[in-house]
Amino acid sequence: MNLSLPRSAGKWVLVLVASVLSLFGLHSTAQASHIRAGDIQAKSDTTYPFGDKRNNPRRIFFKMVTYTDFRDTNVDEPFVTIFYGDGTSSGLRGVPRFSKTQVTEDTYRNVYYFEHTYNADRSYTVSYIGENRKTGVQNMTESENQTFYIATRITIDPGIGINRSPVLNAPAIDKASFEQVFLHNPAASDADGDSLSYELLVSQQSSLIQTALDNNNTPNPRPTTGFVFPNLVSPPGTRVPYLNEPTGPGAIFRIDVRNGQMVWNSPSRLGDFNVALIVREWRRTEFGIREIGSVIRDMQIQVRATNNKRPTVNIPADICVVAGVQVRKRITATDPDNDKVLIEAFSGLIGRRVAPATFVQTNQGPNPVAQGIFRWTPECADVAAQPYQVVFKATDQPKPGETALIDEKVLRIKVVGPRPDNVRARQNQNNVLLTWDRYACQNATRLLIFRKEGCTTTPTDTCQTGIPPGSGYEQIAELKDVTLQSYLDNGTISKLQRGRTYSYRIYAEFPLPAGGASLASLEACVTLEGRAAVLTNVTIDKTDRTSGVVTVRWTQPTGTGGFVDPGYRLYRGQGQNASRAQSKLVKTTSDLSDTEFVDRGRNTLDSTFTYHLEFFRKDPSGATAPPLVETSGPASTVRLAGSANAEGRQVTLTWTFNVPWKNTEPGFYTAIYRRSPGSSAFVLLDSVQQTTTYTDTGAKLALVPGAQYYYYVRTIGTYNDPQVPPRLKNLSQELPVLLVPTPCRPVVTIKSDCEELKKRVLNRPGYFPAAGETYTNELSWTLDSNSPQGCSTNIAYYRIFYRASGETNYVLVDSTRGPEMTYSHRGLKEQAACYQVQAVGSLGNRRSELSEEKCVDNCVVFELPNIFTPNGDGINDTFRPRVASPLRKVRFQAFNRWGVKVFEGENDPNINWTGNATSGERGKGVQVPDGVYYYLAEVEFADANSTKITYKGWVEITH
Repeated sequence: MNLSLPRSAGKWVLVLVASVLSLFGLHSTAQASHIRAGDIQAKSDTTYPFGDKRNNPRRIFFKMVTYTDFRDTNVDEPFVTIFYGDGTSSGLRGVPRFSKTQVTEDTYRNVYYFEHTYNADRSYTVSYIGENRKTGVQNMTESENQTFYIATRITIDPGIGINRSPVLNAPAIDKASFEQVFLHNPAASDADGDSLSYELLVSQQSSLIQTALDNNNTPNPRPTTGFVFPNLVSPPGTRVPYLNEPTGPGAIFRIDVRNGQMVWNSPSRLGDFNVALIVREWRRTEFGIREIGSVIRDMQIQVRATNNKRPTVNIPADICVVAGVQVRKRITATDPDNDKVLIEAFSGLIGRRVAPATFVQTNQGPNPVAQGIFRWTPECADVAAQPYQVVFKATDQPKPGETALIDEKVLRIKVVGPRPDNVRARQNQNNVLLTWDRYACQNATRLLIFRKEGCTTTPTDTCQTGIPPGSGYEQIAELKDVTLQSYLDNGTISKLQRGRTYSYRIYAEFPLPAGGASLASLEACVTLEGRAAVLTNVTIDKTDRTSGVVTVRWTQPTGTGGFVDPGYRLYRGQGQNASRAQSKLVKTTSDLSDTEFVDRGRNTLDSTFTYHLEFFRKDPSGATAPPLVETSGPASTVRLAGSANAEGRQVTLTWTFNVPWKNTEPGFYTAIYRRSPGSSAFVLLDSVQQTTTYTDTGAKLALVPGAQYYYYVRTIGTYNDPQVPPRLKNLSQELPVLLVPTPCRPVVTIKSDCEELKKRVLNRPGYFPAAGETYTNELSWTLDSNSPQGCSTNIAYYRIFYRASGETNYVLVDSTRGPEMTYSHRGLKEQAACYQVQAVGSLGNRRSELSEEKCVDNCVVFELPNIFTPNGDGINDTFRPRVASPLRKVRFQAFNRWGVKVFEGENDPNINWTGNATSGERGKGVQVPDGVYYYLAEVEFADANSTKITYKGWVEITH
C-alpha cells in the first residue's frame, strides 16, 4: 500500500528542501515541468586592458540560453543555479535572467549572463540542472519528472591563451512534420578558428539536491530514464525519398561529424522529442591538435501533422575566396505548394563587429522565385585552414492550420591569403636575388620560399594554397618577418649550378589556432649564366675480380668571366648509394681539359661503385671568401643481376643504377648483349626502352639447358640539356648465368626429445642442465617438389641457419657435407631456437629459397616427491623439487584431507617446506601431523618465454 503524506507534512518537506537549497545558493523550481532546450557558451576574459589592469585568463564569461514552455505551466525561472565545475555554485541568489522573449506561440527564449574566476589552470565543466523537462516528451519516460542537464567544458591553459567556445547560432528548438524528412543544423561557429566536430548524445539528467548536498556541487549526469533516439520510437519509421538514400522501413537519425547537419528520415509519431548533441572544439597548435572544450546542447523537435510539402533551398557549391575579395551569392528557394518561403542564414559571420556578412531576402516567391543575396568581404584576419559555414534555412508559409516545413543546406567558404605579388628573380654573381612587393596581409606569421629546377607554367586554383606535393619544389627559406621584400639564394640549402634554370615561388602562412595559408606566388624564373661540370659516364670497361676497369667522364664548365684557380676533385665510394662523406678522393687536377679518369684495379665482378665530382674555384668577391664548389653526382656503375628460372629454361635480367641523368627516357634504348658457350664475342641480343628488366626466353637466340651464358647491358641516357652530350652510353659488368633449374625448397621438422630428456633426468636430483651439460636439437627435412614449380631435387648440400631465442637475426651456423637431410645442432646452452634451411644445387651452386622458420622451445621438467620426513635428522627434511628446469617463481599451497589450507608460500622457488603449518591448523608454525596432504604448485620457469604450468598432486608426511 502506498500512503501519501498529509498535506501539512508534505508542506514541511518542501519547506525543508527549499531551506537546504537556499543554504547552498540553490532555488526550488516548485516542480516546474517546462524546460524544452538550451546550451551554454563561454569565452575567456576579453575586457580591454586599461591602467595597470590586464585581462585575467582565469576569468571566464558565460551565456546560457534556454527555451521554456508557458502554455502547459506558469512556472518561471527568473534565477537559475549554475555549477562552475570547481566545487562551487552560483551563490545564494543564483544567476538572474537577462532577458525573456517569446519566440513561438508557446515558447520563451531565456538568456542568462554570468562569470566566474577560477583559481587554477585546468579543464572545468560548467553545468546547469533544471527542474523539470516539459511534459510529454515522446522518447523518454515521464519527462515531467526528469531534470534537464546541459554543460560546457572549458580549458584554462597559458598554452592556448584567449579562447571562446563554439557558438550555436541556430535556435535549439525546431519543428518537424509527420513522415517527412526533418533537417536541423546548429550552425556552430568558433571565433578563434578552432575546428569543430559533432556527435549525437543521449539526453541527460542529474539530481539538483544531491549535487548540492552530497556531491560537492559536482553534478553526476546520467541518461534520462527510458531514453531512445527519435528514430527508435514505436511505431518504426519509414525512410522517404531524400537525396540518394534508399527508401523503405527503418527510420534513420544521424548528424554529420564535420558540418553538424542533422537528418531524421522520417518521424513516425506526433509530439515533442528531445536529443542532445555535443560540439567538440579542437585547437591546432605547433605541437599538434588537441581537444580544448565542448558544448552539450539539449534540443527539442516538435513533430506535427500536416499536408504541407517541404520546400527546397538552393545554394551554390562550396567556394574558396581570397581575403579582400567580396563573396556575393544568390540563394533561392522553391515550394511544391507554391507557398511563400522565408529564407534565413545562420552563421557566426553574420552580425559580428568586424567584416560582418549579410543576407537580405529580396523576394518570398512564388513568382518570381523566393531569393536573397548573401554578401561577405573577408579580411586578412579571416584567413583560416578550415572553411567557414553558413547554414541557409528555407521555411515555407503554408495555409492556416498547416505546419511550416523547412529545408537546410550548408555553404562552406574557405578564406585563403592573397598570393605574394610581383616576385622576381635575377642572377647576382653566383647567387639569385629574389624581390617582391610588401605582402598584403601583415598578420601572416611567415613567408616560405621554394625552388625547383626548370620553369613550367603552374595552373592556378583558388582552393590550392601553398605548394602542392609532387610539384618538384623544395623549401629553401623561412622568413618570420613578413615585412621583408627580398631574399638572396646563395645555395646554402641546395647548390645552385651555372647553366641551370630555376623557378621560385613564395607563399604565406597565418597564425594558429585558425592557421591557413595563402596562394603561392606565380613562378619567377632565372637561368644562371655559364655551364657547370657534370658527370656523363661511369662505364665498366673490364669485368674482373682484381683488375676490373671503370672509366669516368665529365664535361668542362664554362663561364663568362673565366675562373680563378679552378680544378676538379673526383671521389669514389663503394655501392650504389655511397654519399660524398663515405667516398675516397681518387683524382685532383687543375687542368680543366682533363675530364676523364680510368679507375683500374677494381673488383667490378662483385661490386658497384659511385662517383662524386667537385669543381672548385676561388670566389672573385674577395680573397677571404671560401672557395666556390659545384658538385655533380652521385653517378654509379650499372649493376646487372640475373638468374635462370625455376625450370632452368630462360633467364631473367634486371639492372640498377643511381645517376643524375635519365636512363629510361622514351626513345633511349637499353641494349642487351649475350655471349654463348664456345664463343669469345658478345652479340646484340635485344633492346628495350623505359624498363630495367628483360627475360631471355631463347626466342631471339636459342638457349641450351645446362650451358653457361654471359650478359651485359648498355644504357643510353640524357640530361635533356643542349649543352651536354645528348646520348650518354654506359656499360654494366659482364654477368655469368648458368642455365640450370632452381633447387626445391626444404621443409624442416625438429625432433623434440623432451620425453627422453625427462626420463634421463628424473632419476637424478637437482636442476638441469648440470654444469657442462648441453642440449642437442635434431633437424630433418624433405624437399617440396612444387616450390617453385619445376624445381630441381638434385642437391649438393644444405646450409643451416640458426636464431637463438630472443634474437631477431639468423646466422649461418653450418652446412651439411653432402646431400644428407638431417643435422644435429649440438652444444646448446638452451634448447629454445629457430631454424631455416637452404638447398644448394649440384649444378652451378644455385640456392633455393630459405625454408619456412621452424622453432623449438625449451623442455620444462618439474618433479615433486611423494613423501618427505621433516624429523630433523638431516635426511629428506624439506619438501622441494626432486628435479627441475631452472625456476623463476613457485607459488605452493598444501591442504589437508578435509580441504583446509595448511601451508602457503611463494618466496622460495625451491619451496623448501619443512612441514610447519602457516594456516588452517591449530598452533600455526608447529608441525602438521602425519598424513597425506594435497598440493597445488603454480610454477613459472626461468626460460625465455617464462612458461607457466600448474601442478597438482599429493605428498605423505611422516615424522
